[in-house]
Amino acid sequence: MGYAELGEMEQKFALIIWEKQPVSSGELVKICEKEFGWKKSTTYTMLKRLCQRGIFENQQGTVIAILSQEDFFAAQGAHIIEENFGGSLPRFLAAFTRKKALKPKEIEELQQLIDGFKEG
Repeated sequence: MGYAELGEMEQKFALIIWEKQPVSSGELVKICEKEFGWKKSTTYTMLKRLCQRGIFENQQGTVIAILSQEDFFAAQGAHIIEENFGGSLPRFLAAFTRKKALKPKEIEELQQLIDGFKEG
């Protein structure tokens, strides 16, 4: 799947599906009516849009994720790094840490990730 950017409401809707899946489309309509005040048609329009993007699938009234939440956000992160930092993770981290210092635990987690890549 290529990169798919989600608007604010699309992302809120997607988070509900990831949390509740597998979820019937009827139950999804009820949830969205309660959470967002949406009509049935709005929920189905949004669902169709995200299914066309290859994120979810509606199989005979049961909605499941084709792309996990983690994989989706990883793709978003990779896109941001590619578009804004020339694909350079070090440049991204340098920019990020200018405004927000890393905590010792975060540094340790990053070091473990780096060490894991060295070993693999």
